[in-house]
Amino acid sequence: MNVHDPHLAKDLTGRDSTGKIRISEIFGPTVQGEGALIGMPTVFVRTGGCDFRCSWCDTLYAVDPAFRADWKPITANAVLNAVKKLTGGAPILITLSGGNPAIQPLGPLITQGQKEGFSFAIETQGSIAKDWFADLNYLTISPKPPSSSTRFDADALAACIDAANAGNGSGSGSLSGPAITLKFPVRDEADLLFADHVRKLHTGIPVCLQPVNTTPAEPHPDGQDGVDLEGLTARYRWLVDEVAKRQWFDVRVLPQWHVHVWGNLRGV
Repeated sequence: MNVHDPHLAKDLTGRDSTGKIRISEIFGPTVQGEGALIGMPTVFVRTGGCDFRCSWCDTLYAVDPAFRADWKPITANAVLNAVKKLTGGAPILITLSGGNPAIQPLGPLITQGQKEGFSFAIETQGSIAKDWFADLNYLTISPKPPSSSTRFDADALAACIDAANAGNGSGSGSLSGPAITLKFPVRDEADLLFADHVRKLHTGIPVCLQPVNTTPAEPHPDGQDGVDLEGLTARYRWLVDEVAKRQWFDVRVLPQWHVHVWGNLRGV
């Protein structure tokens, strides 16, 4: 199941019929390790379930239905209480991740959390648009490149951007919608050309490029097993050289810094 197939999606998503949010893990406070918000203090709310199966996925425990029993369906209020327990009640940026968090009913959590001073960022592949995207503070869309062995849907990506720009959500986010970033994982030249094609479809949206971890490991307690840090560093250098050579001076080249610091350790 390496190719995105809408007929398989219902078996992969982990939706909950009661309207609760299926949670894989909640952890922090830590800092965002990648993308435009790199270094920002945050608590991660990782949902369970995904409509994709990327060939190099490094969070299979939040994607593979084999882990479905570990995804706990809980209410928006319970999620927010769990975050407040971690922060001592202090508001913080909440990063909604996955899997694909767009599958889950996150609108009430965003609305309730913003009323209490929390801000929200989401990371999604841009395959499912939700009206509550307009209520987010930050929206990172990470279209998956050819090396992921998934299918890119340009219309679905455009729908996600349109939903975020609608600015008519019921929450307390900006009426102009969230700050949107396109973030492209890049393994090779084909991925780089894909990123160039997609960014030209949506000029004006900031772009981040980051090297792909080509040897992702299953999570281990010591956090380091299987992570090819030398390979990641070499791929980052290659990306910098390519951006300079192509004069893409409007993009940012960032590492997956959390991988360099913590490897595959969970909960940081």
